[in-house]
Amino acid sequence: MRRLLSLLIKTPKTIRTMWHIESLLGLKTTSVLMCTSSLQGDSLCNGTHSNSKALLSDPQLFEAQFHELVTELSESDLADPALADALNRFREVLVYNSPGGKRNRGLSVIASLRDLLSPTQLTQDTVRRALLVGWCIELLQAFFLVADDIMDGSVTRRGQPCWYKKDGIGLDAINDSFLLEAAIYRLLRRHCRDQPYYVHLLELFTETSFQTELGQALDLMTSTPGQVDLNRFTMDRYKAIVKYKTAFYSFYLPVAAAMYIAGIESEEEHNNAKLILLEMGEFFQIQDDYLDCYGDPAVTGKIGTDIQDNKCSWLVVTALETMTPEQRAELKACYGRHDDACVEKVKALYNTLKMPTFYHKYEDESYQRLQKLIACHAQNLPHSIFLNFAKKIYKRNK
Repeated sequence: MRRLLSLLIKTPKTIRTMWHIESLLGLKTTSVLMCTSSLQGDSLCNGTHSNSKALLSDPQLFEAQFHELVTELSESDLADPALADALNRFREVLVYNSPGGKRNRGLSVIASLRDLLSPTQLTQDTVRRALLVGWCIELLQAFFLVADDIMDGSVTRRGQPCWYKKDGIGLDAINDSFLLEAAIYRLLRRHCRDQPYYVHLLELFTETSFQTELGQALDLMTSTPGQVDLNRFTMDRYKAIVKYKTAFYSFYLPVAAAMYIAGIESEEEHNNAKLILLEMGEFFQIQDDYLDCYGDPAVTGKIGTDIQDNKCSWLVVTALETMTPEQRAELKACYGRHDDACVEKVKALYNTLKMPTFYHKYEDESYQRLQKLIACHAQNLPHSIFLNFAKKIYKRNK
């Protein structure tokens, strides 16, 4: 302990917080976690146990907490033996659908909080709750994706079969998606009910869910299978779908949650953050649309089906603004058809119209707009919150 105290005194600038992690690492005796900031900007947590040392990054802490949450939700939460089969199924649903992916949404809560609070304010409980709220966002994402895959008839997700495509699952996956959503509010009630920001989080999650579901409704109405209507594919409709279906929950939600945990309740500051993050969310979805067509499934983890599914994507909307009447007729004949030859014709049309060039130009312009928005609207918020987000998505390939 004396050696540890000496180390703390000598390196005050690197200390982020200290807290016990025996539950995270499975240690039988007490160990202390010191979270430091690396040169790359990632938080590193140096835990000591006897004479051994370990480094834990935020992603590692995040992963460790997931296993605790699965146990809590599927084993410790309800003691009625009559629910054993249902809870075992719930565990399977959680383990299959919640991990994986890039986890940018969930990790952005703790990352944003580290920018908003000083190291001395990041207590053990604060960090633990931030990680938990991050997992609530990942559960919300899992809920949306399980349901969305059914509605879209998708085949793969994150490099594995969609949950409903697994043997013996089918449309039972609809109820499984409900379980994922319900888990969010059980966790928030159990771990955050006594916090001053609890009601803010409840309102934030319920409002964001409603916004996302409205966006999904717009998407489904615009991209009705078997009913190709190119007149529906306008940029205004596309931006509305993106804003509500993707940007609110993927970008505003994690930062807003961190702001509330940090005690920032100002409507003005939340609106400033929202303005920046919705711009970022729009680009993220445009990027997703581009990768659906031009990405490598071995890298992205999913097989793109936007063309077959008659999706109102950025590629088709932008292409419609520049194509000739003859090209439009060809697009109408081939778009929204589950036919490999038709899909290849649409892709060839995109290439003829130089859509990759349009996309890369848009990417550069979007980044410049984002820089201006940050300078103008983040005067009272750390710019690093937004810049760290931008680093994760710009120039990505999955």
